[in-house]
Amino acid sequence: MKFYQKELNLKPKNRGFHLITEEVLAVIPEIKNISIGQLHVFIKHTSASLTINENADATVRKDFESHFNHLVPENMPYFIHTYEGLDDMPAHIKNSLLGCSIQIPITNGSLNLGVWQGIYLCEHRNSGGSRSLVLTAFGK
Repeated sequence: MKFYQKELNLKPKNRGFHLITEEVLAVIPEIKNISIGQLHVFIKHTSASLTINENADATVRKDFESHFNHLVPENMPYFIHTYEGLDDMPAHIKNSLLGCSIQIPITNGSLNLGVWQGIYLCEHRNSGGSRSLVLTAFGK
């Protein structure tokens, strides 16, 4: 069994849903050494998240942002955690809904994603800053 672990520090991105598949692959080329295994991707933040979805049509990412803002609006009168900004508590809720990690099969040295699938960084803050991911590839 082989194990590889790298950390990826993403440049700050605007609020929204961003494809980062190529950035992930660029940091952990050791995936090519694995014939069958998994890539685990973990984000070390509570106001951004990860998911896998449509990689071709950018309107999907815009619709995600619109829907999540409707689902978890800012300025709710019952939010107590507001001292870091009006977007902070909604960002924490969105993180919990989507999650802080994803796992993708590795087959014959490549991520075994569907044709239209890509890895998203879901930035839920207006000014979230850089984001750190831990990438762990393992298998044989």
